[in-house]
Amino acid sequence: MLRGELLAVRNGLTADDVRKTTDALAVRALSLPELVRARTVAAYVSVGNEPGTLALLDALHARGVSVLLPVLLADNDLDWGAYDGEGSLVRVQHGGKMALLEPSGERLGPEAVERADAVLLPGLAVDARGMRLGRGGGSYDRVLARLERAGADPALVVLLYDTEVVDRVPEEPHDRPVHAVVTPSGVRRFRARP
Repeated sequence: MLRGELLAVRNGLTADDVRKTTDALAVRALSLPELVRARTVAAYVSVGNEPGTLALLDALHARGVSVLLPVLLADNDLDWGAYDGEGSLVRVQHGGKMALLEPSGERLGPEAVERADAVLLPGLAVDARGMRLGRGGGSYDRVLARLERAGADPALVVLLYDTEVVDRVPEEPHDRPVHAVVTPSGVRRFRARP
């Protein structure tokens, strides 16, 4: 129910609404110490009315950060490829799902995310405990489980609109809190980094 409500609000945004928040989101995210220090960041290319990520991806790339972007596999798991600027992206239609912009270069394998110093996660909401509500496909749940199995502990950061920080989201036993949420108006932290 909450997922549907959040998607309805997001679907009501105009392209101008999304564009206005993209630069503010990038500025806030780029000032995070976790991203300032990062050498490798696993991120994603926003689609539809998701908070825009291209300005952030370009700024990280310009800093010399190795940016990894997901490639959706048939089983909803994620492989990874390097971001080398907007020209390195190709639009891929995944069956009945939405078209995604994915890196066109070499596939680095699902384990490539284990090298990331920070992982930028898509989501629909995050609650006061730092629990993230995703779209329901499970792709990022697999990523988070892979990181945990590998003993990797990158900074986990969700990029959202201000209205998507809520009191509580539904939680599954495998869910883990993120470290921070970045919105156009600020950053909220949930758990400290070691």
